[in-house]
Order: sequence, then structure tokens, then C-alpha cells
Amino acid sequence: MLTGNALIIAFAIALIVLFLLIIKFKWDAFVSLLVVALGLGIVSSIPIHEVPGIIASGFGNTLAGVGILIGLGIIFGQFLASSGAISKIASGMLQAFGIKKSPYALAATSITVSIPVFFDAAFIILHKLIQSLSVKTKISLSTFVTILAVGLITAHSLIIPTPGPLVVADQTGSDIGIFFIYGLLISIPAVLVGGVIYGRFIGKRITNEGRLHASEISDDVVAEDNTSRKEISTKLSFGLLALPIVLILSNTIVNLMYIDNPEHGVATFFATIGDKNIALLISVIVAMFVLKPYIKEDSKTIFADAFNQSGMVILITGAGGAFGRVVQETGLGDLLINLMQGLSIPALLLAFLFSQILRASLGSATVALVTTSAILGPMAVELGVSPVLLGLAICAGGIGLSMPNDSGFWVVSKFGRLSMTETLRVWSLGGFLSGVTALVFVYILSAFQGFLPGL
Repeated sequence: MLTGNALIIAFAIALIVLFLLIIKFKWDAFVSLLVVALGLGIVSSIPIHEVPGIIASGFGNTLAGVGILIGLGIIFGQFLASSGAISKIASGMLQAFGIKKSPYALAATSITVSIPVFFDAAFIILHKLIQSLSVKTKISLSTFVTILAVGLITAHSLIIPTPGPLVVADQTGSDIGIFFIYGLLISIPAVLVGGVIYGRFIGKRITNEGRLHASEISDDVVAEDNTSRKEISTKLSFGLLALPIVLILSNTIVNLMYIDNPEHGVATFFATIGDKNIALLISVIVAMFVLKPYIKEDSKTIFADAFNQSGMVILITGAGGAFGRVVQETGLGDLLINLMQGLSIPALLLAFLFSQILRASLGSATVALVTTSAILGPMAVELGVSPVLLGLAICAGGIGLSMPNDSGFWVVSKFGRLSMTETLRVWSLGGFLSGVTALVFVYILSAFQGFLPGL
């Protein structure tokens, strides 16, 4: 059974095999992920009889976290699309910012939304919007996918109160308020480079040809058929889109207000309605009643369409989680950390590389941030760097290089209408550029360490 460097090589081979199965042999991603997960588990030090159970638990645990979310998110998006709300939102954004500035509007939206909202939920809620924007603006869908996905994951990895950066701030002993401010400041140029600038670049190379047509979504997104239904207002459209976000954000705010008394009745109430799954369930129920006058189709038709869309997405997402779980059980993360510790690398770069490698190998930004900060966080003083800067470097490393063992990879792929290779170019590379940009600005902050407060 393989251990040490041989296991690292086996993991690299496993990724190559995964790419070949999907790209060259045209296997379905769901089957390919399970086959590669099984193969890697068998050649590792994991007892062979335990491998099937690990795959099943990885699949189940992943869907326990996002399965309900995906289903409800698709249903909610389907109601918004069928009512014409998505079209109104797209029109409202274009009126406010203009066609040329719509990518910047989406970048600002993605950063704001991802602070309180789970990445998968935010992307699923907004994916119909970017399809509509692509049709209306004639800008490639891949440009908007890049901006939305990179903006969401950058904020998710850098800005408190999302779990990853919150743990990093705690492990490094950083002041949470200071960490929030600098995390927010760094995320802006990171999203501009990895999202907007790179998004425009890749959009010229991955066009909408054969991918997205106005006629395909004209009934539910672009066209306003006022003869068959009432026309929904722009305010109501934005209000419904904001509903799950507001519910989740309310939980975050109340938690901060009752941080010393989490069992208080108010805190408990908002913890319930602000749970990501419950928030989306409430939003779906509200949409069913509020949007009924604006929808031509029967609700059963909308649910059927949503179920057809969600089935394969859920299977592939679960399979990605199964692959990631096998990788974690092999101990590959510890091997990579031990390897990096033996090299003489500057502290901030070391923190970034640790987090980046774990992000790519384990498939989870949060796990990468928590693991890296648990090892390097207490060493900030010993390493001779600012705890805040060390923490931000760790967070920057968790942004990019999402691989197929990351469930988010497949959410972006399926909802963004991208092939696996296109997802690598759009999502994985765009996130990497965002992370590197964030690291560059961490170094810029370090140059002014004597003048800036909290560093």
C-alpha cells in the first residue's frame, strides 16, 4: 500500500485519470469520480474493506450539507425565472449600472452576498440572473460565471463572519474587527483581477456559441409576456431575490448581538429562520404564493422542471465529496504539510502555499483554512510576522485551484453550463489569480505595517 511521496504521486495520477475518463473517454463525471475515489482508496494505506464505507460517508456527508440546499435553490430559481423576476432584476441592474458596467455590478453583488450566504446557495440563487445578463448584454456567459464564482469564493475565504476566516482569525490571535476590515479591502482588488479582468479575457475564448440562446430562455427570463400574466415589478423581484439572503444575514447579525447569550429566545428564533436550508425553504414557500399571479405554468410543472435539473447536479456534487473524503482519509494533507515545512520559505508565502496545496488536494476551502491556521497560527510570533497578515495569507491560499474533488467545482460546472476543462479554465484558474492577487496585497500591507492600525 502506498504511503509518503508515492501517495502524493498516486494522487496526481488519480487526477490525470479523472481528466482522461471525462475528457477523452466521455465518461459521466458521477461515475468517473466514484471510480477514481475507489482506485485511490485501494492503493492507499486505507484497509480495502473500509474504502466503500468511506466513499458512501463522503457522499452522504456532502449531500447532508448541500443536498437540500441544491434542491431548494433550483426550485426557488425556477419560480423566479418563470415569473419574470430574473428578467426584471437583470433589467434593473443594467439600468443602474449600464451595459458596460454590468460586470462590476455583479462583482460587487457577489462579494456582498457571499459574506453571509453559503457559496453553493449564492451561486445557485444567482445562476439564472447571469444567464439573463449574458443574453441581454451579449457578453459571454463564461465572463459572468467567472465574476460570480470568483467573487463568491473570494469573499467566502477572506471575509468574516464566514467560518473559514473566522477560525483563522481566532487561531492567529487576530482582532476580529481588524481582520474583517483588511479582509474586505483585500477582496476588492482580488475579485477585480481574478473575476472581472480575467473574466473578460476568458469570455473571449469561451463564447456562448452552442451554449446559451435567447430563444431558450425567452419565456422565463428575457421576454415579458404580458398577455398571459401580470408583469412583476422590479422592487418585488429584487425583494424576493434578497429574501433568503436577508434571512441568513439576520441570523449573523443577531448572533453577534447575543454572542454572550446564544440561548436567548431571539437568538434561537433567528438561528432557525436564518439557517441556510430553512431560509431557502421559507423563500420557496413565499415565492409559491407571492409569484402565483405572475406565472403562466402550473406549479407542478415548475417543480418537475426543477427536479429534472437538480438530480444529476446532486449526484455529481455527492461524488465529488466522496472523492474528497477518500483523499482526506489517506493522510495526504499531513504529508504535504510536512514536505513544505522542510523548505526555507518566507512565512507569508509559506502560509499561502500550505493553504493552497490543501485547498487543491482536499477540495474544501474551509478545511484548508482551518488546517493551515491550526498549524501556523500559533507560530505567528515565532515566525516574526503580523498575526493579521499571516491569517490573510492563509485565507488567500484557500481561494483558488478548486479541483474536481471539490463539490463547488461541479456546482459551477453544471449551473454555469461549462465542461470540465472549461470549468478548470474559468473557475480554478480565475480563483487562483484572485488568490495570488490577494497575497500580493497582503505583502503591500506588510510594507506599511508601521503605519496601518492593527498590523
